Amino acid sequence: MATWSDERQLPILPLREVVVFPGTPAPLIVARARSVSAIAEAQRNGGEILLVTQRRGDVTSPGAEDLFEVGTVARIEQALKLPDGNTKLLIEGLRRAQIVRHVDHPDHFRAVVRELVSDASDDPEVEALTRTVKGTVERYVKLNRAAPPDMLMGVNGIEDPSRLADLLVGVVKLTLDERQSLLETFDVRERLERVFKALQNEIEFLQVERKLRSRVRRERDNTEREAWIDEQMRAIQKELGDRGEGRDDLDDLTRQLAEKELTDEARTRAERELRRLSQMNPMSAEATVVRNYLDWLLALPWVERAEVRTDLPEAAAVLDEAHYGLVDVKERILEYLAVASLADDVQGPILCLVGPPGVGKTSFARSIAKATGRPFARIALGGVRDEAEIRGHRRTYIGALPGRIVQAMKRAGARNPLLLLDEVDKMSSDIRGDPASALLEVLDPEQNQAFNDHYLDLDYDLSDVMFLCTANSLHGVPLPLLDRLEVIELSGYTEMEKLAIAERYLVPKQRRASGLTEGQVSFSRQSLLEMARRYTKESGVRALEREIGKACRKVARRVLHFGPLTKVDVVTGNLEQLLGPPRHDFGRKEEDDQVGLVKGLSVSSTGGELLAIEVAAVPGTGKLITTGRLGEVLKESATAVFTYVRSRAAALHLDADFHDTQDFHIHYPGLPGGVEGPSAGIAMATALVSCLTGIPVRSDTAMTGEITLRGRVLPIGGVKEKLLAAHRGGITRVLVPERNRKDLVDVPEQVRDAMEILFVDHMDRVLQEALTSPPLGKVGAAWSEPSTTPAEPAATEPATPVQEGSSQEARPRP
Repeated sequence: MATWSDERQLPILPLREVVVFPGTPAPLIVARARSVSAIAEAQRNGGEILLVTQRRGDVTSPGAEDLFEVGTVARIEQALKLPDGNTKLLIEGLRRAQIVRHVDHPDHFRAVVRELVSDASDDPEVEALTRTVKGTVERYVKLNRAAPPDMLMGVNGIEDPSRLADLLVGVVKLTLDERQSLLETFDVRERLERVFKALQNEIEFLQVERKLRSRVRRERDNTEREAWIDEQMRAIQKELGDRGEGRDDLDDLTRQLAEKELTDEARTRAERELRRLSQMNPMSAEATVVRNYLDWLLALPWVERAEVRTDLPEAAAVLDEAHYGLVDVKERILEYLAVASLADDVQGPILCLVGPPGVGKTSFARSIAKATGRPFARIALGGVRDEAEIRGHRRTYIGALPGRIVQAMKRAGARNPLLLLDEVDKMSSDIRGDPASALLEVLDPEQNQAFNDHYLDLDYDLSDVMFLCTANSLHGVPLPLLDRLEVIELSGYTEMEKLAIAERYLVPKQRRASGLTEGQVSFSRQSLLEMARRYTKESGVRALEREIGKACRKVARRVLHFGPLTKVDVVTGNLEQLLGPPRHDFGRKEEDDQVGLVKGLSVSSTGGELLAIEVAAVPGTGKLITTGRLGEVLKESATAVFTYVRSRAAALHLDADFHDTQDFHIHYPGLPGGVEGPSAGIAMATALVSCLTGIPVRSDTAMTGEITLRGRVLPIGGVKEKLLAAHRGGITRVLVPERNRKDLVDVPEQVRDAMEILFVDHMDRVLQEALTSPPLGKVGAAWSEPSTTPAEPAATEPATPVQEGSSQEARPRP
């Protein structure tokens, strides 16, 4: 039965990745200042200290909650100050101890503990288990060559079961959590049982290891015997003058080599390897390696080229037929074809399509290959973390193969294919190398004419290859690799683009896939728009295609039940019957002008969003509270807004001490994914001024823009997506930074015509346009007329954009 001592205080020494047991000495290196302070305190008070292991070893500055509750009281036998400033300790574990409560101390950890004085047991099963464990240790020592010779003698001399169990913990292989669990086990019998099971596992492992060593020894002897026999057979065959078996393979390889077009370097290597093969035993392992190498050399396209089509109208028709939109990348491909038709020696472009999932990056690569007449090969790089996946394995390894680049060239069958490097942002690295670094040579036009694969060990010309990379984000692409790519960013589709894609491609495709005809099912434009708005939330059209397919399958069941003359018109009225209740919603304008409520605009990976931003003032001490899963950049923007309003208190006719008597709460409701970025600055400032002055905000107005401490409005990103979201939500007036005027060229004309777009460069102008009446007094030096968008966007000198704070793709950027 366990017996505990009275409670007392002890300094604590936190340990990382180490568990010290009673009765065992241990050397330690201490570097942290709090730990050194704990050692000094222990030395002043008898030399005893509590050793407690951290729950996580990667925490460099742990708190009380990061420590386990059970540790070991130890005595400091020796403490030595090292030249590097660290302290070397020699300690010996004495007793288990349990932390009752932590005691605050400015210099080190300290706690009130109770110690396990005795855990002796009169149970005869404990004595029997002790003898069994000692016998198991004897078997373990006989199997383990690394065990010290005096270990068995030391174990047999221990009569205390508790001490025996603690000593054997250092013999068996246990994880940190398993060691801590044993330390927290106060019952001797249970500890002995767990140590006994661990010893049994070690013995089983050693027995398997001994069998493996014996098998490897036998196989090595057999290999040497077979080599000697092979040598004798070669001598006999040389005397007979006939190789017999394998001659047909050699003749076939010789014929292929004579017919194959190779570079001079490749032909020289192939002829040399063929001569080596002719002198080998066909059944030997080395002959198989050489034969496979020759097969790869002869299968690769060293000279063969596919005829590239340069007919621009035909290529444009192919691209337009297969894909809607994507104007920038289509123009780039057509430009390349135009140059290729005029110049004799043109290297293939290295393009990188960056955009959210589902916008058609991979399928567009196939269309480019079809339009240009190039063979197509795809290389999936998602999850690749080994450099050998790109450069190949050296032939010295068993089962070696060329890298994925060479394998793709073999599949393409020509030296000028289109190679799609899919998901280049999903690569990672480990101890086996960095595949992104290996791609630097592949994608560098100045180097890839002599790409060297480790397996081939020959220079291979990739300069005629048209490389096309895809990525969801540039954050995962290393800068040296990004420098070699011509990046074309594909933003998410707008609702009008999704509608056009659904009508032209998705509905006919899903209708055919469901076995339906045009006379059996049709989709109205409004139903497709409702699907895109309320049944999907994405940048691409994959989910929209799934919803259309789901509706077609429902119709197919009705056709099968009621007969082939059944016709179903999918409209908004029957969408819930076919697809269930809507799963998503979108922001809409408020019905009335309200105080402290502003409509802001944001951009996420799924497109633009219309946000509600609320501000409330309550009695308090001037605290600024922000809620709604806000990112760090947005919180900083809220602080800047608060400082700006305080600096304009006099002009706004606010009390000088208004910020000392009230707390201000800024809330972003209805955003489960959170929000990030600085471009909600003017919206928060408007809501705060409205709350303080009691002047309502116009319900037909939304706004976006970053604010400075002096009230200047800075440019933001995602203007197109934000204006589309405002238009979808019924907003008729939008305030946009003046320096974003140039971005209006990307906004559809029908959206520009349906809304009044006001350009602002200062917060004074924002308040004038957003509030139902100007704040009391004259805000700013002068009120000037607002700048509205003309029928055609004016050409202005492009301003340097201000980069927004980084954020995860799942979180919208206001």
